[in-house]
Amino acid sequence: MDKGKKVIFSAVQPSGALTLGNYLGAVKNWIDFQDKYKCIFALADLHTITVRQNPEEFHKNTIELYALFLACGVDPDKSTFFIQSHVHTHSELAWILNCYTQFGELSRMTQFKDKSRKYSGNINVGLFTYPSLMAADILLYNADLIPVGEDQRQHVELTRDIAQRFNSIYGQTFTLPESFIPKAGARVMSLQKPDSKMSKSDENANASVFLLDRPEDILKKFKRAVTDSNSEVRFNHEQKTGINNLINIYSAVTDKTIDEVEKEFEGRGYGTFKTSVAQAVIEKLRPIQDEFKKYMSDIVYLEEKYKKADKTALEISEEVLNEVKKKVGFVI
Repeated sequence: MDKGKKVIFSAVQPSGALTLGNYLGAVKNWIDFQDKYKCIFALADLHTITVRQNPEEFHKNTIELYALFLACGVDPDKSTFFIQSHVHTHSELAWILNCYTQFGELSRMTQFKDKSRKYSGNINVGLFTYPSLMAADILLYNADLIPVGEDQRQHVELTRDIAQRFNSIYGQTFTLPESFIPKAGARVMSLQKPDSKMSKSDENANASVFLLDRPEDILKKFKRAVTDSNSEVRFNHEQKTGINNLINIYSAVTDKTIDEVEKEFEGRGYGTFKTSVAQAVIEKLRPIQDEFKKYMSDIVYLEEKYKKADKTALEISEEVLNEVKKKVGFVI
């Protein structure tokens, strides 16, 4: 990787299939980053087990998600795309950072509060110390930029606080990362509750479109998408959330402006528009689905790529971890 480029770090949990919202809002950015930055990407499987997982599904999801990201355009020869649990430095640095993170800081984390309410029967220590592991993920690679949404800014700020605390005690050790809000991806909302974001955990089967959905299922979901009683395909910021969502999706997958979409469907009604959005999404996802099938038919290739990335990530992160351990006073 070119050392003159800034380092960008991003990770995603392998806890379920990717939605169209994940792809248009985030995954596409990973692809764009590859020519501009030193990209270090991870499947954050250690984070995933803060919520109880079915072992067989968890294993399957991890392999499939790795293949799906490659199918979407993550190039393992341009980026370091590894599996977090394969790189032991993450767990080791997370423990050290736990000892430089204050209880009060972790107790104020919004996601801990939210997940504690959602998973009230399993409020485990991992859920509480999750941000220290996230800080380790970032600091191990001297990452400059962390692409985040508003809900993750708090984690990056805590990472900076931990890094500054350690640096003030032991001297310059960690790069202070900055939150990076990428070029706005499409904000894709639920097809059934267009006031809420599309979610892979939505219990309504018609609410979310997944990257590996069959064409006939995608068509059904868009035909059932909630819209208002009007029939004019026109973007309105406040009053037409359902049709706004469909216009945004069509715009994102066709690279047409909102004005161009409105002109294309002037006088044609919602029924025609819903079918057109579905067909555009199907065509957008077709090459991704084809590539995914190719990758999943060659597990040996996938293993070769993630093991190579695991090795690279370990080499980079061991250098940082060893410096930390020396400064703390460990015998190494």
